[in-house]
Amino acid sequence: MSASINDIQALSPDKRYAYLIKQVLHTQEVWILTDEHGCVMLNTEDEDCVPVWPSYEFAKQWASGDWEACEPSAISLQVWKSRWTDGLIGDEVEIVAFPLTEDDGYIVSPREFEQDLRS
Repeated sequence: MSASINDIQALSPDKRYAYLIKQVLHTQEVWILTDEHGCVMLNTEDEDCVPVWPSYEFAKQWASGDWEACEPSAISLQVWKSRWTDGLIGDEVEIVAFPLTEDDGYIVSPREFEQDLRS
């Protein structure tokens, strides 16, 4: 039985994070949004973050308003682990996991994200 997009979006940020980890392991892809400048970044009061999603559909749905020119882009899990984790750590950028237009998502360090993908 698979859950609908609305059911998944109704989950709390930590449950959406668990769903994200499960889907990334299943599909071997992490989804980001890109524009003409590269990867979309979000800023909180304390940190810079890269938003990630479990699928094209969720990323595309978030790309509205100021972000409507952005396009979902898949990164293979192998490339994520070999380049993105260390790159984000080096740039002191956090991950905001599975944000929704009305919910900020779950902020996690790249190191913690990598560990959760291994366990």
